[in-house]
Amino acid sequence: MAITYEHQPSPRIAARKEAGVPKIADQHVGINGRIALIVTTAVGTMWCAYAFAVVAFVALPDALNSGSILPMVQWFSQTFIQLVMLSVIMVGQNIQGRASDKRAEMTYQDADAILHESLQIQAHLKAQDDALDVVQRAALLSWPDRIGITLAVVVAAELAAAVITAASS
Repeated sequence: MAITYEHQPSPRIAARKEAGVPKIADQHVGINGRIALIVTTAVGTMWCAYAFAVVAFVALPDALNSGSILPMVQWFSQTFIQLVMLSVIMVGQNIQGRASDKRAEMTYQDADAILHESLQIQAHLKAQDDALDVVQRAALLSWPDRIGITLAVVVAAELAAAVITAASS
């Protein structure tokens, strides 16, 4: 009985190789998305955060000279936090996005390595199947000889037993 396994690779393998690694920068966006990406790239820098801090500190003397706590709270919450922290948060998100792209690249490479190992396992199993088929064919071809030898041994044993029985009686 021959082993009849045929490996069928998944169609996803070819599609994955063709698509490559997904990156944030590869996302397809319209004109509004491009404009937003340009603004986000410009505002999401520490240089922009420094510039916004300078602009915020220009308004600080007016808040301090007002003599009331409300203008200082408004300056801090509406001017400083909204201007400066927005850019700092965007810088952090950009760093996280790059780290995410790096993780995606590593995951893609790991999946590719696992695929390669799986294909090697398939080839190894195919070689073992072929070797087992050769052994099985050899065993089937030599089977009549084994039957003849086994019968000869049994007949010889029976003859020896008969001779011993006859000699002892």
